[in-house]
Amino acid sequence: MDSQASVTAWIADLKAGEAGAAEQLWERYFHRLVGFARRKLASSARRVADEEDVALSAFKSLCLGAADGRFPQLCDRDNLWPLLVVLTSHKAQDLVKSERRLKRGGAGVARAEASRPALQTNAAGLEEVLSREPSPEFATLMAEHCESLLHQLDLQHRKIAELKLEGHSNHEIAERLHCGLRTVERRLELIRRVWQEAGEGR
Repeated sequence: MDSQASVTAWIADLKAGEAGAAEQLWERYFHRLVGFARRKLASSARRVADEEDVALSAFKSLCLGAADGRFPQLCDRDNLWPLLVVLTSHKAQDLVKSERRLKRGGAGVARAEASRPALQTNAAGLEEVLSREPSPEFATLMAEHCESLLHQLDLQHRKIAELKLEGHSNHEIAERLHCGLRTVERRLELIRRVWQEAGEGR
């Protein structure tokens, strides 16, 4: 069974609630998803939670949503990764916003929490933030939009776009793809034009 067929089969099993499929998908996407979460959290001190917390929470949302039939368009790896991106982005953005609110403090918040142990307060806040879900409709719509944009590109340009969406710098993309920085910049400009024309067409 090839890689594409394997992922498709695991997704079908995931929708059927089979734990083994979740384990297979987690092993396949773990490092990529954690790396994406790390970049999304780059502006956060991450004292309470880190990229693995966010990645785990996003993956849990995927598994529960798939088993509950909330992602009907999820069928293969082409729409799996965009959906994971949307879920992880949502979790990371909520976490960063929450940590910024805590940094700004606010005397009222501080007084209200003063009688609670810091660890307990942080754990409760983390659980609340990471449990927040985008609506299935929103997540699916955004994932479909992302997938649609990527499918307008050939394989070479799609790889660059995916790396850029994951938060890699132009220098990092050039190093990963073993090409020049100027080549990456030219291709990104072409990608922007393609997507802009697609948006104008709509």
